[in-house]
Amino acid sequence: MSKKRLTPIARELRSNLTDAESRLWSQLRGRGLLGRKFVRQFAIGVAVADFACRSARLVVELDGGQHADSLTDEERTEIIEAHGYRVIRFWNNDVLENMDGVLAEIATALTIARGE
Repeated sequence: MSKKRLTPIARELRSNLTDAESRLWSQLRGRGLLGRKFVRQFAIGVAVADFACRSARLVVELDGGQHADSLTDEERTEIIEAHGYRVIRFWNNDVLENMDGVLAEIATALTIARGE
């Protein structure tokens, strides 16, 4: 599937965020974490990543909800990593019950990406 064909899927996903995605997005948007810009529902290859910091080549995936395509989480990770991104995953419950811990792990991944 081409990136052009994924655009409508990504747009639909952006308008129908899960509770966990919505809460995490509220923390990441507007350079809310370490001043780094994140985008949501970003097409990478034939996969749509939940959140991506393109400058750090970091993808954050949330697990527990329905995916818009039939790819397994492992297949999605392989596709995204093949495009040069590092993937970190969290369960939806982690976001809903331990936002500070999730943000700390994402911040650590961003720091590693910068080589600090």
